[in-house]
Formats: sequence, structure tokens, C-alpha cells
Amino acid sequence: MILNKKTYYTLAISAYFCLFSLLMAWNTLLMPSARFPTALVLIVTVTPLLLPLRGFLHGRSKSTAWMAYVSLLYITHGLVEAMANLTERWYAIGETIIALTLFLSATLYVRLNGKNPDQ
Repeated sequence: MILNKKTYYTLAISAYFCLFSLLMAWNTLLMPSARFPTALVLIVTVTPLLLPLRGFLHGRSKSTAWMAYVSLLYITHGLVEAMANLTERWYAIGETIIALTLFLSATLYVRLNGKNPDQ
């Protein structure tokens, strides 16, 4: 299997939609917050993913780099949540793994896209 920039971009898009789906399901169906309204939790957790989305879907390097930076927030959140909250530990571990996949694949896509933007 050849790991070219198209492969990394496809992996980044897949990880993005998996992370988005996990956050939506986690905060609405699986473990809704008892202290905060669900809408507020969704605004705080999902909105950062939506900011660079348009350029990311078009494969623009700058937006993809920003998506990699945004995924660092979710890596940090997943690690902290996994250590602090035993009842939601597996969701947090999943968030960390998916966000790490998003970070690495988006970073590798930007790196390869900078070398050969035409391929």
C-alpha cells in the first residue's frame, strides 16, 4: 500500500467525521451532562471542529494545518477526561486515539502537499 497525500487526506477526513460523531453521541446519547445544558456542551465541544471545516473539505493546506492544531485540544481533553472520570474513560480514550489519528494524518498530508501540490 502506497501512503501518498491522498491516503493521508482520506484518513484525516475519516478521523474528523469519527471524532465529530463520537463527540455528538457522547454528549447527547451516551453520557449527557447533568450539570450543564446539552446545547451548551455541544457548542463548547463541537464548534472548534467546525471552524476550519470548509477549507479542510476542499483539501486546502492551511485549513488542514489548522485542523491538526484544533485536534490537539481534543487530545488534551481526552487524556484529562480519561484520568479524571472513570465512568467515561473508554469514550475519552476513543477521543484521544481518533484525535491523534486526525493530528498525524493531517500533519502528514500538509507536509506532503507542500512538497508536491500537483499530485
